[in-house]
Amino acid sequence: MPKEFSRSQRMGEQIRRELAELVRDELRDPRLTWVSFTGIKLSRDLGYATVYFSVLNQEEHKQAAELLNQAAGFLRHHLAVRIRARTTPELKFIYDDSLERGASMDALIAKARASDADGNDE
Repeated sequence: MPKEFSRSQRMGEQIRRELAELVRDELRDPRLTWVSFTGIKLSRDLGYATVYFSVLNQEEHKQAAELLNQAAGFLRHHLAVRIRARTTPELKFIYDDSLERGASMDALIAKARASDADGNDE
């Protein structure tokens, strides 16, 4: 019987949970208070992890990415202690703009519906 989730998916989810706790408990940087991790993409050999994140205030995403990438070594070290895997992936943090793109698509759909409704009223 095949496994429902691959090893990389299970490990990615564990890394996501642990990173959220590490940023909250170990970094204690007020500029990272509203960071949430939206996904992890692991390489096939589990040596590299691209960590996608979002922030509440989109204007601060560049600063948050810079801070997280500067702390990547620190986070990787503490992650190694917590997950107890043979190797701990090298971390790279990238801002996830899918929420913004989704909001702009919603706005476009609402605008199209409004203009369609205005056209039907005539």
